[in-house]
Amino acid sequence: MDIQQTVRNMLEGNIIPFWQELRDDEFGGYYGYMDIDLNLNKKAVKGCILNSRILWFFSEAARVLKRADLIEYACHAYKFLQDRCIDKENGGIFWSVSYDGKPADTTKHTYNQAFAIYALSVYYEATGDKIALETAYSIFNIIEERCMDDTGYGEAYDCTFAPVENDKLSENGIIADKTMNTMLHIFEAYSGLFRATKDKMVAGKMLGILDTYINKVYNPQLKRQDVFFDAGWNNLIDLTSYGHDIESSWLIEWGTGLLEGIIDEKIKNKISEICSALTESVYDRAYRENSVRNECLDNHEDEKRVWWVQAESVVGFWNMAEKYPKQIKYKKAVESILTFIEEKLIDKRPGSEWLSEVMPDGSHTSERRAIVEQWKCPYHNGRMALVMLNN
Repeated sequence: MDIQQTVRNMLEGNIIPFWQELRDDEFGGYYGYMDIDLNLNKKAVKGCILNSRILWFFSEAARVLKRADLIEYACHAYKFLQDRCIDKENGGIFWSVSYDGKPADTTKHTYNQAFAIYALSVYYEATGDKIALETAYSIFNIIEERCMDDTGYGEAYDCTFAPVENDKLSENGIIADKTMNTMLHIFEAYSGLFRATKDKMVAGKMLGILDTYINKVYNPQLKRQDVFFDAGWNNLIDLTSYGHDIESSWLIEWGTGLLEGIIDEKIKNKISEICSALTESVYDRAYRENSVRNECLDNHEDEKRVWWVQAESVVGFWNMAEKYPKQIKYKKAVESILTFIEEKLIDKRPGSEWLSEVMPDGSHTSERRAIVEQWKCPYHNGRMALVMLNN
């Protein structure tokens, strides 16, 4: 298999054209919902996470592929984010807005603030727009000043940044004070901002997150990340998220690599060791023949094959193959998962993209999840292709 050509075909033949068609030229941004039967709801709420990720995607695609035509699509997302998603009065970014750009859910979630920084940083790299960078820094300052407590980064806030219950990033009956997921994506956002600016202040915050990651989030006994925590970073649930483990296995290492010359070699080596252990564990526990399981809760394996988990597994196993080229099993895993994606996850119907989830044999799950919604976007699969092509 020509891996790079395979992912290029996915990117340029399916992912980019699909999301170009989701552009809303009447009200701005990109449409927020398409159901499993490909019915597009032009009046659905527009998630600000969705819009941030689309902004990131078209900006990074323009940068990596050197395609000036994609800047137009990034600019379209950027204008909507600046005009409609950013709270001009209190700062930060809303959770969602209506189809015509009015505030819908005014929750300010740290996770959502992080994705805005990530998107604005790469948009600045792609266009040189200094206002985008200023906005990224304004949200960076909000996270550091308003979204922290005595033990680290908090989660959910109202529109004025008063703490509220973290129901948006909790599940399985757990309401968490801290989550691995939010911390991971703050690190990702700060990595993007650092890549764009080489700001040592941002690097210092990244180093602080890595310390928390090593000492609080990574579970060395189980070789996994714990997921949900109380305010003191005590684990709340026996949950292994294979998708987040494999995502972190390359994403944390990528951000750490940007700190070359700043980070202590012992910390760098410890992160590399942890990331390798995460990848090995996912390979041993969750990779089965041609694809990766979703998660394991209380020793119950969830066998669904979720779109973003497969995309992150491709990158995670590829990262391991490059670190340890003699371990050919990882390159073979990449090839088998890409084949699974081509045959089972990419929806062959005209006007569609990837299915959200399937069973191991490729059959539909009972949930019939949407093709487009707040969390179903060109971020994971688009990033998979762009990372592979940028190597």
